[in-house]
This record gives sequence, C-alpha cells and structure tokens, in this order.
Amino acid sequence: MSAKNISRKDFMKDSAMALTGLVGAPTLFSDKRPIGMHNAKEYTLKNVRLETGFDYEGDEVVATKTDLFCIEIADGKIKKILPNNPKAKAIDAKGLLMLPEFKDMHIHLDKTFYGGPWKATRKRQGGVKGMIALEQKILPEMLKTSTDRAEKMIELLQSHGSGYARSHVNIEPTSKLDSLKNLQKALENKKAGFGAELVAFPQHGIFYTDSAQYMKEAATMGIDYIGGVDPYSIDGSIEKAMDFIVQLALDHNKGIDIHLHESGESGLKTVEYLIDRVNENPTLKGKSFISHCFVLGRIEKQKQEEIAEKLANAKIGIMSTIPFGGLLMPIPTLYKYGVNIGTGNDSIIDHWNTWGSGSVLDKAKLMAQLYGYNTEFDLSRSLKLATYNVLPLDDKGNRQWPKAGDAADVVLIDASCSAEAVSRVSPVKSLIHQGNIVY
Repeated sequence: MSAKNISRKDFMKDSAMALTGLVGAPTLFSDKRPIGMHNAKEYTLKNVRLETGFDYEGDEVVATKTDLFCIEIADGKIKKILPNNPKAKAIDAKGLLMLPEFKDMHIHLDKTFYGGPWKATRKRQGGVKGMIALEQKILPEMLKTSTDRAEKMIELLQSHGSGYARSHVNIEPTSKLDSLKNLQKALENKKAGFGAELVAFPQHGIFYTDSAQYMKEAATMGIDYIGGVDPYSIDGSIEKAMDFIVQLALDHNKGIDIHLHESGESGLKTVEYLIDRVNENPTLKGKSFISHCFVLGRIEKQKQEEIAEKLANAKIGIMSTIPFGGLLMPIPTLYKYGVNIGTGNDSIIDHWNTWGSGSVLDKAKLMAQLYGYNTEFDLSRSLKLATYNVLPLDDKGNRQWPKAGDAADVVLIDASCSAEAVSRVSPVKSLIHQGNIVY
C-alpha cells in the first residue's frame, strides 16, 4: 500500500498546503513539535481508506474489503463521504486506513513521572496502605510539575491515536483539590485536540484518611464520576464507603467508577453490593463502573456467569487494564452477556508501575492474544476495546462508521484493515479530534 511510503514530514507538508487560513502554520507543522494544533473549519481528505465489507470462504470471514474515499469535514463533523477523486484539491491521506479515534478509559493523568527523569518502581511494603503512605510523602513534590507532565502524557496518548480519556484524579488530604485543579489546567490547554471525563478518586480511602469533605467539594468542580477504592480493606466497611459514594453520585447527578483490587470474599461482596444499590437507583444504570474488578478472575466459572449477567442487567461496566500472568479476567464471558468493557493504560510511569505505553491499541492486541482472538473476524471485533465500542463494520460486514454527521474524531493508521491494525499494533500517522488536525 502506498501509505507505507509516506513520511510524517511529507504528510504534514501536504496538510499545511491544503488547509487554508491557518495561523502560524509553519510553526504548527514543524517537526520540532510532534503534537500541535492545526485548525480549519472546513477541509477535505482524499485517498482515505475505509472498510466496506468482509470477504468469505463459506461461512468464514477471511479478509476485509476496503476502498478509497474523499471525506469532507466541516465544523468538527464528518460532512460527506464521497467516491474518491485523486485529483481533488485536498489533503492527501495516501491510502492510510481511517479508524475511529481511540479512547483511554482508565488512566491517572494527574500523577506521573512521565516527562521527567526515569524512575523504576520501589519494592512495595505494606500493601495498598503502604502505597498510601508513600504517596503522602511524594505527592507534594509531584504537584509542582503535575500540569506540565499531564500535558506531556496527553501528547503521548495523542501520538498513539487517543483523543479522549477517562482520568481518575486524586482527592485526598495531601493533595486536597490541587491535583484536580492542576489537571483541569492541562485539559483546558489541550481541549482543542483532546477530550476527557474525570473521576474524583479518593486514593487514600474516604474514611481511612479524611477525604470525604474534599470529595464533596470536588463533586461541585466539573468532575463526571464519583470514585472509590477497596472499601473493605481501606475503609474497613463495604457499606459505609459504598453508601457514601452512591449518595454523593445521586446528590450531584454523577456516575460511579470505583477501583476494586480485592480478589477475595470482600471483593465479591462489594460487586454484589454495588449491583443492588444501582438496581435500587435506576438513574445510575449505564453510569456505573468497576475498574479492575480482579475478583472476577478468581471466582469459579459458574459464579462468573452469574455475576456477568447481573452486571449486564444493572448496566454496570467493567474498566479492565487486561492483566495477565497469574490473573486472567473473564473478558469473553463479560462480552457474552453484553457487559460494557473499556480499557486504559492506568499508569504510564509512576510509583505504581512503569509498563504503560500510551497505546490502547496495544491493549486490544493483548486481549486478542490472551483469549485466542486470532481470526480476521475476531481481530476486527477486538478493535472495539481501543475505540470504546465503535467499529467500522457491524458483525455482518455492513459499514456503520463513519456516517455523515459523526464527530470528526478519527485516526489515520498504516494498516490495510482493523484486523491488521490490532494484530500488528500498526503505527498511527495522524489524529483528528473534533475536526482539528492534532498532528
């Protein structure tokens, strides 16, 4: 495919020439700044590769059909999808595959070593409470650079095709509300090329430390979800912590997204308690999530099926970082029952771990590897983990994305189809967010 021969520099040059009315374009398209903003209200892309259907041998999908198109973009939306015109005066996408913008649905943008000196993690002592003690020591210094480093981490995500994230942000007596304020500054600075929703996260426990007062204030400061962490092992009571979270969410019309690492009886009881509370308060359905939820990987198959069905009925989603090694999450079972699943990098590099690459496409590949999703069809379906459930083709091979009127949130990637993109973690060549060419 000719797209493999286009350099980033050439693509930027073509884009700069095709877009009219750009202010300071030479600087914005400079190789010295990999992530910049290139704003134009209306423009056209030509030679854009879109998926158009499946090829079959018998009942088996053996390949994905594609063709080239012109895409008109105006006012942040996809205006028209037209037959390709190679001679059109337009930005030349050089045959790159267009896919939906990627979304990192579990990350901590507010606390990171990324953008600073390399630091490996230290040996953990005292479990999660030991990590809380460590955070209380290092957060004051981290806060001094947290806005700048959050911006650098956003640029890393953008370079891997993510234009949106759900970020948890520390709300506790050490940071108070400063971590939230600093992150909001970074998001404001990046808003033209990146969107986010925020979770008020009591990392140090709601009652283990006196975080309740700060959580109540944070709920009025532009956050979207009320978070929590291991209510039994940190706060000593499932009911007390969960009731606080649920009530705060109800009082302020927010969603819920709690970290649950507990993998024993208390973890299962926490899941069941949230299911009951959400069923009692139907306004929370579709707005409630459990991050990690490792207990699902520890219970027997029959119980996994039972809980998956209950989660689906309560419309409670699971945000999984797709762990591996000694713990395999029952992702196929959750999908079987229609549970909403998202993924994210969690940490890029911080005092918790250093494994985050910034790519959720890499997470989709990992899921496909772990569960044997290695056929053309299964790999193409696995893309939804990176795009948070948006796929170019439906299960029958009908094109369902993009459509006229869709938000112009797209990536251009050097791959022949979704299946190859997932399997090879193909390189992202450009990100367009709300019609703005990010790079």
